[in-house]
Amino acid sequence: MTRSGDGEGAPRTRAPSGHDLLVVGSANADLVTAVDRHPAPGETVLGSDLAVHPGGKGANQAVAAARLGARTALLARVGDDAYGRMLLDSLRGAGVDTAPVLVGGAPTGVALIAVDPSGGNTIVVSPGANARLTPADAVAARAVLAGAAVVSLQLEVPPQTVAAVVRAAVGTGTRVVLNPSPPAALPGDVLAACDPLVVNEHEARLLLAGEPVPEDPGTWAAALLERGPRSVVVTLGASGALLSGPGGTVRVPSPAVEAVDTTGAGDAFTGALAWRLARGDGLEEAVRLAVRVGAAAVTRPGAQAAFPTGDELPAPPGP
Repeated sequence: MTRSGDGEGAPRTRAPSGHDLLVVGSANADLVTAVDRHPAPGETVLGSDLAVHPGGKGANQAVAAARLGARTALLARVGDDAYGRMLLDSLRGAGVDTAPVLVGGAPTGVALIAVDPSGGNTIVVSPGANARLTPADAVAARAVLAGAAVVSLQLEVPPQTVAAVVRAAVGTGTRVVLNPSPPAALPGDVLAACDPLVVNEHEARLLLAGEPVPEDPGTWAAALLERGPRSVVVTLGASGALLSGPGGTVRVPSPAVEAVDTTGAGDAFTGALAWRLARGDGLEEAVRLAVRVGAAAVTRPGAQAAFPTGDELPAPPGP
């Protein structure tokens, strides 16, 4: 195979050639169609003409951070195919360092996305090359990891690879931001390194399935904290986000915007959050910026193409 081409409150010291942020995760081609409504099981509905966009949670987070000005690298795997080349072009165009991206081994991952008139979506992912990102690949990228202030991960690549990256990050002193999507059980030491663990409402419910937890985001965050992460952020869509950690629990409102397509909004939020933590923001300050980035991202169709630059953010919501 071939390669293509900051604890809370204070950024880590980095080598001059290092990055603010290393994202480890998936890179997909998003195949998107608009539907009048999502089909019921066994039902067929007609959609719009198919649109193809660069996506994948890892690539999305990397692009979101880079468009805001972050020095960002991505560790991922794509196929040696047209979709892989499209993704590499998009990443480089946004300013992401693609040197750690691996090419080959399987076709590029694909996400099949249906978007309804309210901007809500359903997604089916065929992992492809993402499933071939291995713990050995993580070990080979240790120097890049050591040079980053924050590493951001998701679960669209093998869980053993995620665990290997997190354990290496603990050894290098790199702060860990993890979005367990799609939701899955995580080893205790991996959870303990998360600062924060970032979940949406759906992911929080699934991770807490079987526990008698009321329908309240603050209670979800408290229950997740009991599992070991250093801090938790629950994203709440148009309602903003809630953060919980040693300093207490804070709810952060989102600016009011008209949603066109929510695809990738959570990734835009997490990429922005990880970058601001790398720059030395406290968790609340980072979340306040991230909700504005997530809000801006839903106002345009697609994922990466919709992510804002710093001068395209809506004003913070009033008191």
